[in-house]
Amino acid sequence: MGVVIPLEESKNKLASIKPLVDLTRADMERVNQLILSKAGSDVQMIPEVANHLISSGGKRLRPMLTLASASLFDYRGENHVKLATSVEFMHTATLLHDDVVDESDLRRSKPTARMIWGNQASVLVGDFLLGQAFRMMVDVGSLDALDVLSSAACVIAEGEVLQLSVAKNMETTEDDYLSVIRAKTAALFAAAAEVGPIVAEAGRSGRNALKSYGMNLGLAFQLVDDALDYGGKAADLGKNVGDDFREGKITLPVILAYRRGTEDERAFWRDAIEAGNSTDANLEKALGLITKYGTLSDTIGRAIHYGTIARDALAPLPDTVWKSALMEVIDFCIERVN
Repeated sequence: MGVVIPLEESKNKLASIKPLVDLTRADMERVNQLILSKAGSDVQMIPEVANHLISSGGKRLRPMLTLASASLFDYRGENHVKLATSVEFMHTATLLHDDVVDESDLRRSKPTARMIWGNQASVLVGDFLLGQAFRMMVDVGSLDALDVLSSAACVIAEGEVLQLSVAKNMETTEDDYLSVIRAKTAALFAAAAEVGPIVAEAGRSGRNALKSYGMNLGLAFQLVDDALDYGGKAADLGKNVGDDFREGKITLPVILAYRRGTEDERAFWRDAIEAGNSTDANLEKALGLITKYGTLSDTIGRAIHYGTIARDALAPLPDTVWKSALMEVIDFCIERVN
């Protein structure tokens, strides 16, 4: 179930994160080893729950951003590996917590940890991983890096609470929603990219460039995810198409369709989202309204806009293979709709 998303700026050859993967391969092997080491515990359930999610096939894009952003400024030390691992642990912890809050059954096509071990274990193991992340940040010994990542942790938590406050509220505006995803998703992308130039001692201009890149890449990434929930394939999403609709999530395609609709159509959205009447028949009707008002292509248009800002943030930096790989990540995130 889904609809086709037209992408005006499609290219003959789709972008890939392979250049970034290849460039960071050696360091990512060290990150993966550190992940396994730091996820260990004498309490048997902790590594079981952590490894269930860690081994479930995510792209590990956020830690690769940390490694690449440090290497972009010719960093030669070890601390970027610890910070990249911290970033991945923060991300994993938020996924464990998100699945409990959202009552999600699937994550990357596998049962969520909460479905196997329960909500309590998922929350507590998420807390353990956050603790390990902060221990590694302290090991690095950079107050600036610690400040950036700890601030991101606070912002992410604020984003979770903000999302609860607008949940199933069809009066949510586009600005409200952008505030949610800026906190929930983009803040960690921004922090992951900014700590690289921090450990590389790249100076304020380098930090600002990578922070802006990460923030706008994160916004583009999430907006594409929102579109894919109504226009993608279950195999690509790692969850069922329409799960956001079934869970009553307010995302940009829905916000735009609601605001552009007739009074009868807005009444439908209130019944489906606010009252929880999210049947398969109503999902089909929702897809029809989303198609009628072109809100998927407009959501992708927003993503392209933020991708352009990310590209411009990197533009003044010297042309290197690292910069090229980071640029291609922008196109990859947007072109997932193909």
